[in-house]
Amino acid sequence: MRILIVNVNTTESMTHAIGMQAQKVAAAGTEIVALTPRFGAESVEGNFESYLAAVGVMDAVMSYGQPFDAVIQAGYGEHGREGLQELLDVPVVDITEAAATAAMFLGHKYSVVTTLDRAVPLIEDRLKLAGLNDRCASVRASGMAVLELETQPERAVEAIVHQAGLAVSEDHAEVICLGCGGMAELDAKIRELTGVPVVDGVAAAVTIAESLVRLGLSTSKVRTYAPPRTKRVTGFPFTGHTPGLTARSFANVSKSLASVKQMS
Repeated sequence: MRILIVNVNTTESMTHAIGMQAQKVAAAGTEIVALTPRFGAESVEGNFESYLAAVGVMDAVMSYGQPFDAVIQAGYGEHGREGLQELLDVPVVDITEAAATAAMFLGHKYSVVTTLDRAVPLIEDRLKLAGLNDRCASVRASGMAVLELETQPERAVEAIVHQAGLAVSEDHAEVICLGCGGMAELDAKIRELTGVPVVDGVAAAVTIAESLVRLGLSTSKVRTYAPPRTKRVTGFPFTGHTPGLTARSFANVSKSLASVKQMS
């Protein structure tokens, strides 16, 4: 089984950390391939960067040159999962939804601890859209920028633990979700310091993706995520040449890609 996990930002070191965390929890025989978009922001912390990342992630997946069995979008509260589901006939898992789903098996209410406060509304909106907001006690910001998770890891843990403690004591959360792909590998440390279950979305997404593949299940193509209609796509995304858009022929990629004609 091969699973693609796509970082939503263009920081290679973060892609590497996400890939390492994913491979750590993957079952024997599962190959994790971590991808970085070829264009986009170095960190995704707002709507503009999120919409840009959505296109970058789709481009990265469609340009990948080997068969694969599932795709994970490794961005918390980001746009784009729905587009991938239209384009592909393999399971597509978003770490936001994976973490929240896992958390609901572990406690009555969960809270998300994310990076900057400006990311909070994006996460709230994605949880609401996915129907996962009813059991969300809160979404709290640590005040740490995405890139600071790498450059100041000790301060990041301290800030996340502080907000996680408030979520438990004030918001009555029983489970904490780490609200950023860049927080991968921090779950054990934060679990130790808070005393409650801590869900890393990357790890949760890998196990969910593996389960869907083993069950032989993928996205319904009946209505909402039906393949895109055949039409001309001009200059996708920005360069006039995206190999995957017209040249994909692997059995595990939606047949719709072969019918989309690019006009440069």
